[in-house]
Amino acid sequence: MSKFFFKGRIEKKPKHESYGFNTNQAKKLGTEINPLQLVVNSDEKKTETEALLKQHELFATITVNSEAEENLVELETLINKPKTTVFEKTPNRNDPCSCGSGKKYKKCCG
Repeated sequence: MSKFFFKGRIEKKPKHESYGFNTNQAKKLGTEINPLQLVVNSDEKKTETEALLKQHELFATITVNSEAEENLVELETLINKPKTTVFEKTPNRNDPCSCGSGKKYKKCCG
């Protein structure tokens, strides 16, 4: 039988793909397994960040070092995630106009 009429898979499928093994697994930052690495300058700032971590249910290792520069970038990026913007759907031609004139959209603003 010719290879032009073969309807199956030519190369074998790797075993780990068929079992659902995730080969591209990314570890989530801020969990117990992969905590955030934060540097603060004072003990007061440490207590503030611990309260913030508890509020957002995150885990971090906080080091207090008065000589080093304060580093809270990882925490700020996790807390201030960008929101997905949702736009209102433009009305169809025969829908009433959104400006409130009472006319159809195609006669008023379309």
